[in-house]
Amino acid sequence: MEKITEKLLLEKASPKANKLEQIMTLNLSKMRLKLQDLPVKLLSRLQSLEKLDLSGNMLQEFPKNLELPALRFLDLSDNQIEDVTTLDSLSNVEELRMDGNLYITIAALWENSFCLPDPITAEKIDVLESKFVSTASYQVKFGPNSVSDFTRWRVGILAKEYLLSLTEPKKEVDSVETTGTQNNSDVSKPAKRKQTESVIDTSIRLRPHKKPRTDPAASAASDSPCQSRFRLKPQTQDPIDTIRNVPSKTSRPPITPSRGERRSERPKRSFQEQQTSEDDAQKKRKESLGKKDSRRDADMLQTVEIRSDTQPVHLKPLHVLQCHSKQDSLEDFSTQLWACAFQPLPDSAGNAGGSRLVATCGGDSICLIDCEMGMVMKKYKVPGEEFFSLAWTTVLMSRGGNASAQHCSILAAGGKRGIVKLIHPRNNVAYGEFRASRKALSVLRFNHQQGNFLFTGSYDNKILMWDIGGVDSQYNFKVVQLLVLEIGTTPLHICLPPTAPSAHLLTACEDGLHCYNTQLGANNTSKRSKEMEITFPIYKKEDKDHDYHTVDGLSFLNDDIVASKNYLYGCIYLWSWSRTKVQRPDKKSKAVRAVVLAELQWTNTQIPYLALNTCPGQAYMVCGDDKGKIWTYHIPNLQKNSFHTGKPILPTEVLEWPTPVKNGHGKVEGPSINSVAMDPELCYLVALSDKNMVIVWKREESP
Repeated sequence: MEKITEKLLLEKASPKANKLEQIMTLNLSKMRLKLQDLPVKLLSRLQSLEKLDLSGNMLQEFPKNLELPALRFLDLSDNQIEDVTTLDSLSNVEELRMDGNLYITIAALWENSFCLPDPITAEKIDVLESKFVSTASYQVKFGPNSVSDFTRWRVGILAKEYLLSLTEPKKEVDSVETTGTQNNSDVSKPAKRKQTESVIDTSIRLRPHKKPRTDPAASAASDSPCQSRFRLKPQTQDPIDTIRNVPSKTSRPPITPSRGERRSERPKRSFQEQQTSEDDAQKKRKESLGKKDSRRDADMLQTVEIRSDTQPVHLKPLHVLQCHSKQDSLEDFSTQLWACAFQPLPDSAGNAGGSRLVATCGGDSICLIDCEMGMVMKKYKVPGEEFFSLAWTTVLMSRGGNASAQHCSILAAGGKRGIVKLIHPRNNVAYGEFRASRKALSVLRFNHQQGNFLFTGSYDNKILMWDIGGVDSQYNFKVVQLLVLEIGTTPLHICLPPTAPSAHLLTACEDGLHCYNTQLGANNTSKRSKEMEITFPIYKKEDKDHDYHTVDGLSFLNDDIVASKNYLYGCIYLWSWSRTKVQRPDKKSKAVRAVVLAELQWTNTQIPYLALNTCPGQAYMVCGDDKGKIWTYHIPNLQKNSFHTGKPILPTEVLEWPTPVKNGHGKVEGPSINSVAMDPELCYLVALSDKNMVIVWKREESP
C-alpha cells in the first residue's frame, strides 16, 4: 500500500494537473486503503474533483467531514463498508456505486433486530417481510439525499431477496438429471470478485476483485433450454467424446467476474496443423526431460524420498460440463468456479466408489459429479449465494438404541454470506448451517485426523476453529467455536501438517505465509497471533512495482515437503516444513526463511489465485494457468541441493486445453484454471475454470 501524498494524487489524476486544486478525475482503486490511510486535510484541497474511484479497497466507512463540493461521481464498490451515513456532506453527488457492500449492511440489520418465526407459516412470513423491508428501507443509509428515493427502492428489493434466501431452500439437495429443469428464483447478490463494469484498470492488484469477462457465444445455440453439448477436440485417434452440459439456476445474479482481462482472439489453426504441432511439442518436451532427468540422476547427491515406486501417468480429457450456469443459460461463460474436492474413500473396504465423485462449487450451487460418467449426481442450490470454498470430512452418525454409530461423509461449503452449509450427500440432505463470519468465507479446511474440527477463513481477516460434532438420526448437531486466529489480511488457503494437524496451521494470505499454534489446552488462549512468518528468496527482489508476498497456492506433497506459489513469480517453491519450523523466529518480525529444496518451472502470468494441488500417493503436483493448461510435475525423488543449481525443475507434462467445441458456437478458447483436484490414486484430474466449465481428465493405463 502506498501512502497518500500530494505527489501520488497528482500521479493518479486524469488528465494530469500541476496542483491538487485542478484535479478533476482521481483513481485510487485497489490500493488496499483503510479509513486511516485517507488524509482528510490533504483530500479537502481537491475542490475541483468531479469523479473519485475508491473501489476495491478496505474501507469500512467514508472519511467524516470530507467535503468535495464539485464531486458528481463516487465509486465505493468492493469495499467493506457497513455504514455510509458519513456521505451526508457530499450533497452534489449524482452517481454513487456501492456494489459489494450493500448486503453486509442488510445482513447486519437482520442479525441485530430480526429472526425467523418458529414455526414458519405463510402468514408470519408476510408480516415479517413487511416489517423487515420497511425497516431496511429507512434505516439502511447509502449516500446523499439526491439518490435517497432510488436507495429506498433498491434496498427494499434486496431486503426481500435476503429474507427469501433465508427461507428457501433449507433442507434439500436435489438429485439432478442431465436434462432436468431447475427451480425458478430471482435472487441476486453482489459477486465476490468483481469490478465496476465501466472501468477496467490494466493493472492487476492483489485484492480479490477480478475484471469482468464478456465472452458471448458466437451464435445462438440449437440445443434445448435444458441441455447443451460440447465436443472435445480429439488428441488421439480415439472416437470423439460427447460432453454434457448440466443446467443450473434460473435466476440472473450480477455477472460473476473473471480472474483477468479478456484476452484477444488467437489465430485459429486447422485441426491437422494444431494436432501435429502439439504432438511434435510433446515429443520434444519428453526428449528434453529425459536428457535432463538423466543428467540429474547422474549428479544426484542427496534425495528426499516421496514415492519412488510411482511412475508418470498419461491423462486424457474425458468430459467438459457446464453445470453451474445462471438461468440454465447456454450462453453463460462468465460464472466462475472456485473450489473442487474428491469425496474421501470410506473407512470400510466395502465401497470404493467415492474416489470418482468430486464436489465443485461456483455461483449459487454445489455439484457432485461422477467423473467416469460425466454426470451431475446431486446438486445443492442457495438462491443469491455465491459459493467460494468447500471441504469434505467424515463424522459419526448415531442411529439410536443399541445400534453402533456409523461413519458418514459430510460436505461443508461457504461463500458470500459467511454461512457454512453442512450437507450429507448420500441422503440428499442439507441438514444444517451456522454463521462463521459476517464477511464472506474464503476457505474451509477440516482436520483430517479429527474430522469434527473445521477451520473457516474469512474476509474479516480471521481464521476460526469449530467443533461441528457428529449428527444423530434426526440430523441434530451442535457447533462450538474453539479458536480465533488473528490474520493480517484475507486467508486464501489453509494447510495442516499431515503428521500433526492439531499442532500447527499454515495459512497462505495476501501478505505472506504464516504459521499458527492450534493446540488446545487449559493453558492456551482462545485468541492467537501468528507464531512465525515463512519468507521466501523472491522477497529480496521486491520493489515498489513488484510485491511477491501474496501466496496464492499451498499444499503438502508428502509429510514434510510443501509446495507453495507466490503471485507474480514464475516458479513454484518446494520446501521442507520440518527444517523450516525448527528455526528460531526473528524476535521482532517473527520471520523464518523457508528451507527451499527446489523450484518448479511454471508460467509467467499476472493473474492471481490460480490454486495448485498435490497427490501425495502418486508423488504429483499440478497447477493450472491462465491459458487453460495444466502443468503436471511427477516428483518421486527430490535433489536437496537442486535449488542451489539455479535451474528450476521442468514440468513432467503440460496438458493442453482440450478446446471443446460447443454446437453452434465453435471452439471455446482456454480460460484461467482457478482450481484443480485429483483423487488419491490419480485416476481422475478435475479442473475448474473462470468460464463456467468443469474439465475432467482420466488416467490412461499403459498397454
